[in-house]
Amino acid sequence: MSFAQPYWLLLLLLLPVLMYIYRRTANKRHVALQVSRQVAMRGVKTWVVYARKWIQALRWVVLALLIVAVARPQKAWHEEKIEAEALDIMLAMDLSPSMLTKDFSPDRLTVAKQIANDFVSRRQYDRLGLVVFSGGAFTQCPLTNDRRILQAFINNLQVGRLKDGSAIGMGIATAVNHLKGSEAKSKVAIVLTDGEQNAGVVGPIKAAEIASALGIKVYTIGLGTDGTVMSPTFQNLDGSFVFAARTMIFDTQLLEDVARLTGGRFYRARSAGDLQGIYAEIDRLEKTKITTSTVHHTLDLYFWLLDAAFCLLVLEMLLRWGPLRVITS
Repeated sequence: MSFAQPYWLLLLLLLPVLMYIYRRTANKRHVALQVSRQVAMRGVKTWVVYARKWIQALRWVVLALLIVAVARPQKAWHEEKIEAEALDIMLAMDLSPSMLTKDFSPDRLTVAKQIANDFVSRRQYDRLGLVVFSGGAFTQCPLTNDRRILQAFINNLQVGRLKDGSAIGMGIATAVNHLKGSEAKSKVAIVLTDGEQNAGVVGPIKAAEIASALGIKVYTIGLGTDGTVMSPTFQNLDGSFVFAARTMIFDTQLLEDVARLTGGRFYRARSAGDLQGIYAEIDRLEKTKITTSTVHHTLDLYFWLLDAAFCLLVLEMLLRWGPLRVITS
Protein backbone atom coordinates (compact mmCIF):
# COMPACT_ATOMS: atom_id res chain seq x y z
CA MET A 1 0.00 0.00 0.00
CA SER A 2 1.17 3.55 -0.75
CA PHE A 3 -0.09 7.12 -0.32
CA ALA A 4 -0.75 9.56 -3.16
CA GLN A 5 -0.18 12.60 -0.89
CA PRO A 6 1.86 11.31 2.04
CA TYR A 7 2.84 14.77 3.35
CA TRP A 8 -0.67 15.08 4.91
CA LEU A 9 0.40 12.33 7.33
CA LEU A 10 2.55 14.93 9.10
CA LEU A 11 -0.66 16.21 10.67
CA LEU A 12 -0.73 13.05 12.74
CA LEU A 13 2.17 14.53 14.71
CA LEU A 14 -0.19 17.25 15.93
CA LEU A 15 -2.60 14.80 17.52
CA PRO A 16 -0.56 14.23 20.71
CA VAL A 17 -0.25 18.03 21.12
CA LEU A 18 -4.01 18.54 20.69
CA MET A 19 -4.73 15.73 23.13
CA TYR A 20 -2.42 17.29 25.71
CA ILE A 21 -4.01 20.75 25.33
CA TYR A 22 -7.49 19.23 25.58
CA ARG A 23 -6.70 17.48 28.84
CA ARG A 24 -5.02 20.57 30.31
CA THR A 25 -8.07 22.75 29.62
CA ALA A 26 -10.73 20.20 30.52
CA ASN A 27 -11.35 21.59 34.03
CA LYS A 28 -11.66 25.18 32.77
CA ARG A 29 -14.34 24.18 30.31
CA HIS A 30 -16.57 22.50 32.91
CA VAL A 31 -17.54 24.92 35.69
CA ALA A 32 -20.58 22.99 36.81
CA LEU A 33 -20.67 19.71 38.66
CA GLN A 34 -21.14 16.96 36.08
CA VAL A 35 -22.47 13.51 36.80
CA SER A 36 -23.70 10.84 34.48
CA ARG A 37 -26.76 9.99 36.51
CA GLN A 38 -28.34 11.30 39.71
CA VAL A 39 -27.52 7.97 41.32
CA ALA A 40 -23.85 9.00 41.13
CA MET A 41 -24.60 11.74 43.63
CA ARG A 42 -25.02 9.03 46.22
CA GLY A 43 -21.46 7.79 45.63
CA VAL A 44 -22.40 4.91 43.30
CA LYS A 45 -20.29 4.79 40.10
CA THR A 46 -21.91 3.14 37.10
CA TRP A 47 -20.31 1.94 33.84
CA VAL A 48 -21.32 5.27 32.34
CA VAL A 49 -18.91 7.10 34.61
CA TYR A 50 -16.00 5.05 33.31
CA ALA A 51 -17.21 5.15 29.71
CA ARG A 52 -17.27 8.95 29.69
CA LYS A 53 -13.52 8.98 30.31
CA TRP A 54 -13.00 7.24 26.96
CA ILE A 55 -15.70 8.86 24.84
CA GLN A 56 -13.31 11.59 23.71
CA ALA A 57 -10.98 8.91 22.28
CA LEU A 58 -13.51 8.27 19.52
CA ARG A 59 -13.07 11.84 18.29
CA TRP A 60 -9.30 11.45 18.18
CA VAL A 61 -9.68 8.22 16.20
CA VAL A 62 -12.07 9.96 13.79
CA LEU A 63 -9.60 12.81 13.33
CA ALA A 64 -6.75 10.36 12.66
CA LEU A 65 -8.84 8.49 10.09
CA LEU A 66 -9.68 11.76 8.31
CA ILE A 67 -6.01 12.75 8.15
CA VAL A 68 -5.01 9.37 6.70
CA ALA A 69 -7.91 9.58 4.21
CA VAL A 70 -6.69 12.99 2.99
CA ALA A 71 -3.29 11.38 2.31
CA ARG A 72 -5.14 9.04 -0.14
CA PRO A 73 -3.99 5.49 0.66
CA GLN A 74 -3.83 3.36 -2.47
CA LYS A 75 -3.32 -0.27 -3.33
CA ALA A 76 -0.94 -0.52 -6.27
CA TRP A 77 -0.32 -3.47 -8.57
CA HIS A 78 0.70 -4.10 -12.14
CA GLU A 79 -0.43 -6.36 -14.93
CA GLU A 80 1.79 -7.96 -17.55
CA LYS A 81 0.41 -8.24 -21.04
CA ILE A 82 2.25 -11.13 -22.66
CA GLU A 83 2.58 -11.63 -26.38
CA ALA A 84 4.04 -15.10 -26.84
CA GLU A 85 5.26 -16.77 -30.00
CA ALA A 86 4.08 -20.11 -28.69
CA LEU A 87 5.07 -23.58 -29.86
CA ASP A 88 2.84 -26.56 -30.50
CA ILE A 89 4.34 -29.68 -28.96
CA MET A 90 3.05 -33.24 -29.20
CA LEU A 91 4.40 -35.83 -26.77
CA ALA A 92 4.41 -39.38 -28.17
CA MET A 93 4.89 -41.98 -25.44
CA ASP A 94 5.47 -45.70 -25.78
CA LEU A 95 2.96 -47.84 -23.85
CA SER A 96 4.27 -51.26 -24.81
CA PRO A 97 4.62 -53.80 -21.94
CA SER A 98 8.40 -53.32 -21.93
CA MET A 99 7.76 -49.87 -20.38
CA LEU A 100 7.13 -51.75 -17.11
CA THR A 101 10.75 -52.96 -17.07
CA LYS A 102 12.24 -52.43 -13.62
CA ASP A 103 15.64 -50.99 -14.49
CA PHE A 104 14.06 -47.67 -13.37
CA SER A 105 12.45 -47.31 -9.96
CA PRO A 106 9.70 -48.43 -9.82
CA ASP A 107 9.56 -48.86 -13.62
CA ARG A 108 10.23 -46.98 -16.85
CA LEU A 109 6.67 -45.79 -17.40
CA THR A 110 6.27 -44.27 -13.93
CA VAL A 111 9.51 -42.30 -14.26
CA ALA A 112 8.62 -41.22 -17.80
CA LYS A 113 5.24 -39.90 -16.64
CA GLN A 114 6.75 -37.95 -13.73
CA ILE A 115 9.39 -36.24 -15.84
CA ALA A 116 6.96 -35.55 -18.70
CA ASN A 117 4.68 -33.82 -16.18
CA ASP A 118 7.57 -31.64 -15.03
CA PHE A 119 8.27 -30.70 -18.64
CA VAL A 120 4.62 -29.80 -19.25
CA SER A 121 4.52 -27.58 -16.16
CA ARG A 122 7.43 -25.51 -17.49
CA ARG A 123 5.83 -24.80 -20.88
CA GLN A 124 3.52 -22.01 -19.72
CA TYR A 125 2.67 -20.43 -23.04
CA ASP A 126 2.68 -23.41 -25.43
CA ARG A 127 -0.02 -25.77 -26.58
CA LEU A 128 0.79 -29.38 -25.83
CA GLY A 129 -0.85 -32.69 -26.68
CA LEU A 130 -0.30 -36.40 -26.11
CA VAL A 131 -0.08 -39.41 -28.43
CA VAL A 132 0.36 -42.94 -27.11
CA PHE A 133 1.47 -45.98 -29.06
CA SER A 134 2.15 -49.67 -28.65
CA GLY A 135 0.95 -52.06 -31.37
CA GLY A 136 -1.08 -49.10 -32.66
CA ALA A 137 -1.31 -45.40 -31.91
CA PHE A 138 -3.95 -42.80 -31.10
CA THR A 139 -4.24 -39.24 -29.82
CA GLN A 140 -4.80 -39.35 -26.06
CA CYS A 141 -5.07 -35.55 -25.66
CA PRO A 142 -5.29 -32.98 -28.48
CA LEU A 143 -3.28 -29.77 -28.36
CA THR A 144 -4.36 -27.69 -25.40
CA ASN A 145 -3.27 -24.76 -23.23
CA ASP A 146 -4.72 -26.46 -20.16
CA ARG A 147 -1.68 -28.07 -18.58
CA ARG A 148 -3.70 -29.63 -15.76
CA ILE A 149 -5.84 -31.59 -18.21
CA LEU A 150 -2.78 -32.85 -20.07
CA GLN A 151 -1.03 -33.80 -16.84
CA ALA A 152 -4.13 -35.74 -15.76
CA PHE A 153 -4.00 -37.72 -19.02
CA ILE A 154 -0.30 -38.43 -18.50
CA ASN A 155 -0.88 -39.59 -14.93
CA ASN A 156 -3.57 -42.03 -16.09
CA LEU A 157 -1.45 -43.75 -18.73
CA GLN A 158 -1.38 -47.54 -18.31
CA VAL A 159 0.18 -50.42 -20.17
CA GLY A 160 -2.22 -52.93 -21.71
CA ARG A 161 -4.81 -50.65 -23.28
CA LEU A 162 -3.33 -51.20 -26.75
CA LYS A 163 -2.23 -54.41 -28.41
CA ASP A 164 1.34 -55.47 -27.83
CA GLY A 165 4.12 -54.16 -30.07
CA SER A 166 6.17 -51.02 -30.78
CA ALA A 167 4.64 -49.07 -33.64
CA ILE A 168 7.09 -46.17 -33.39
CA GLY A 169 6.33 -45.01 -36.92
CA MET A 170 2.60 -44.91 -36.16
CA GLY A 171 3.28 -42.87 -33.03
CA ILE A 172 5.30 -40.32 -35.01
CA ALA A 173 2.75 -40.25 -37.84
CA THR A 174 -0.15 -39.69 -35.44
CA ALA A 175 1.66 -36.79 -33.78
CA VAL A 176 2.58 -35.31 -37.17
CA ASN A 177 -0.99 -35.67 -38.42
CA HIS A 178 -2.25 -33.71 -35.43
CA LEU A 179 0.39 -31.00 -35.84
CA LYS A 180 0.02 -30.49 -39.58
CA GLY A 181 -3.06 -28.27 -39.18
CA SER A 182 -1.39 -26.08 -36.56
CA GLU A 183 -0.82 -22.41 -37.34
CA ALA A 184 2.10 -22.16 -34.90
CA LYS A 185 5.43 -21.09 -36.38
CA SER A 186 7.25 -23.88 -34.54
CA LYS A 187 5.92 -27.43 -34.30
CA VAL A 188 7.68 -30.15 -32.34
CA ALA A 189 7.12 -33.84 -31.62
CA ILE A 190 8.93 -35.56 -28.73
CA VAL A 191 8.96 -39.34 -29.11
CA LEU A 192 9.86 -41.53 -26.14
CA THR A 193 10.29 -45.27 -26.64
CA ASP A 194 12.22 -48.19 -25.19
CA GLY A 195 11.92 -50.65 -28.05
CA GLU A 196 12.47 -51.24 -31.71
CA GLN A 197 9.99 -50.82 -34.56
CA ASN A 198 8.03 -54.08 -34.95
CA ALA A 199 4.42 -53.07 -35.69
CA GLY A 200 2.29 -50.60 -37.60
CA VAL A 201 1.72 -49.83 -41.28
CA VAL A 202 3.87 -46.65 -41.32
CA GLY A 203 7.61 -46.92 -40.67
CA PRO A 204 9.55 -44.36 -38.61
CA ILE A 205 11.61 -43.16 -41.61
CA LYS A 206 8.52 -42.58 -43.73
CA ALA A 207 6.87 -40.72 -40.83
CA ALA A 208 10.01 -38.63 -40.39
CA GLU A 209 10.05 -37.69 -44.06
CA ILE A 210 6.43 -36.51 -43.77
CA ALA A 211 7.31 -34.51 -40.66
CA SER A 212 10.26 -32.90 -42.44
CA ALA A 213 8.07 -31.91 -45.39
CA LEU A 214 5.60 -30.25 -43.01
CA GLY A 215 8.30 -28.40 -41.07
CA ILE A 216 7.82 -30.47 -37.92
CA LYS A 217 10.89 -31.16 -35.80
CA VAL A 218 11.11 -34.55 -34.07
CA TYR A 219 13.15 -35.24 -30.94
CA THR A 220 13.60 -38.94 -30.15
CA ILE A 221 14.43 -40.39 -26.75
CA GLY A 222 15.61 -43.95 -26.23
CA LEU A 223 14.72 -45.06 -22.71
CA GLY A 224 16.35 -47.98 -20.86
CA THR A 225 19.60 -49.47 -19.70
CA ASP A 226 21.80 -51.90 -21.61
CA GLY A 227 22.09 -55.61 -20.85
CA THR A 228 19.81 -57.97 -18.93
CA VAL A 229 16.84 -56.45 -17.10
CA MET A 230 13.65 -57.65 -15.37
CA SER A 231 10.98 -57.17 -18.00
CA PRO A 232 7.41 -58.41 -18.62
CA THR A 233 7.31 -61.70 -20.54
CA PHE A 234 3.67 -62.74 -20.19
CA GLN A 235 0.35 -61.12 -19.26
CA ASN A 236 -2.07 -63.04 -17.06
CA LEU A 237 -5.82 -63.09 -17.58
CA ASP A 238 -6.28 -60.62 -14.71
CA GLY A 239 -4.08 -58.08 -16.50
CA SER A 240 -0.99 -58.55 -14.33
CA PHE A 241 2.40 -59.33 -15.86
CA VAL A 242 4.95 -62.05 -15.24
CA PHE A 243 8.53 -60.72 -15.11
CA ALA A 244 11.72 -62.46 -16.08
CA ALA A 245 15.30 -61.52 -16.91
CA ARG A 246 15.61 -60.44 -20.55
CA THR A 247 18.24 -58.91 -22.76
CA MET A 248 16.62 -55.89 -24.41
CA ILE A 249 17.27 -54.97 -28.05
CA PHE A 250 17.45 -51.26 -28.84
CA ASP A 251 17.66 -49.83 -32.36
CA THR A 252 19.31 -46.48 -31.63
CA GLN A 253 20.33 -45.94 -35.24
CA LEU A 254 16.71 -45.77 -36.36
CA LEU A 255 15.88 -43.11 -33.77
CA GLU A 256 18.98 -41.14 -34.72
CA ASP A 257 17.93 -41.16 -38.38
CA VAL A 258 14.41 -39.97 -37.54
CA ALA A 259 15.75 -37.03 -35.53
CA ARG A 260 18.35 -36.12 -38.15
CA LEU A 261 15.83 -36.11 -40.99
CA THR A 262 13.60 -33.60 -39.20
CA GLY A 263 16.27 -31.32 -37.72
CA GLY A 264 15.77 -32.66 -34.21
CA ARG A 265 18.07 -34.62 -31.92
CA PHE A 266 18.34 -38.15 -30.56
CA TYR A 267 18.92 -38.73 -26.83
CA ARG A 268 19.73 -41.85 -24.86
CA ALA A 269 18.32 -42.03 -21.32
CA ARG A 270 19.80 -44.76 -19.12
CA SER A 271 18.55 -43.30 -15.83
CA ALA A 272 15.93 -40.98 -14.42
CA GLY A 273 18.58 -38.27 -14.17
CA ASP A 274 19.42 -38.68 -17.86
CA LEU A 275 15.77 -38.37 -18.83
CA GLN A 276 15.26 -35.30 -16.68
CA GLY A 277 18.32 -33.67 -18.23
CA ILE A 278 17.08 -34.49 -21.74
CA TYR A 279 13.71 -32.81 -21.19
CA ALA A 280 15.50 -29.83 -19.63
CA GLU A 281 17.72 -29.51 -22.72
CA ILE A 282 14.74 -29.73 -25.07
CA ASP A 283 13.04 -27.11 -22.93
CA ARG A 284 16.03 -24.79 -23.48
CA LEU A 285 16.34 -25.52 -27.19
CA GLU A 286 12.65 -24.98 -27.91
CA LYS A 287 12.15 -21.85 -25.81
CA THR A 288 9.08 -19.72 -26.39
CA LYS A 289 9.77 -16.12 -27.46
CA ILE A 290 7.91 -13.73 -25.16
CA THR A 291 7.46 -9.96 -25.15
CA THR A 292 5.77 -8.30 -22.19
CA SER A 293 4.36 -4.86 -21.47
CA THR A 294 3.54 -3.73 -17.94
CA VAL A 295 0.42 -1.76 -17.05
CA HIS A 296 0.25 -0.14 -13.60
CA HIS A 297 -3.03 0.16 -11.72
CA THR A 298 -3.98 1.77 -8.41
CA LEU A 299 -7.09 1.43 -6.26
CA ASP A 300 -7.97 4.28 -3.88
CA LEU A 301 -8.86 3.13 -0.35
CA TYR A 302 -9.64 6.49 1.28
CA PHE A 303 -13.41 5.98 1.04
CA TRP A 304 -13.15 3.04 3.45
CA LEU A 305 -11.51 5.34 5.99
CA LEU A 306 -14.17 8.01 5.46
CA ASP A 307 -16.91 5.44 6.01
CA ALA A 308 -15.23 4.27 9.22
CA ALA A 309 -14.77 7.84 10.45
CA PHE A 310 -18.42 8.69 9.76
CA CYS A 311 -19.66 5.58 11.61
CA LEU A 312 -17.45 6.32 14.63
CA LEU A 313 -18.54 9.97 14.69
CA VAL A 314 -22.22 8.98 14.65
CA LEU A 315 -21.54 6.43 17.42
CA GLU A 316 -19.76 9.06 19.50
CA MET A 317 -22.66 11.53 19.13
CA LEU A 318 -25.26 8.89 19.99
CA LEU A 319 -23.35 7.89 23.10
CA ARG A 320 -22.61 11.46 24.17
CA TRP A 321 -26.20 12.60 23.82
CA GLY A 322 -27.69 9.31 24.84
CA PRO A 323 -26.56 7.07 27.69
CA LEU A 324 -23.43 9.20 28.33
CA ARG A 325 -25.18 12.58 28.31
CA VAL A 326 -24.13 15.14 30.90
CA ILE A 327 -26.48 16.38 33.59
CA THR A 328 -25.41 19.75 34.98
CA SER A 329 -26.48 21.43 38.14
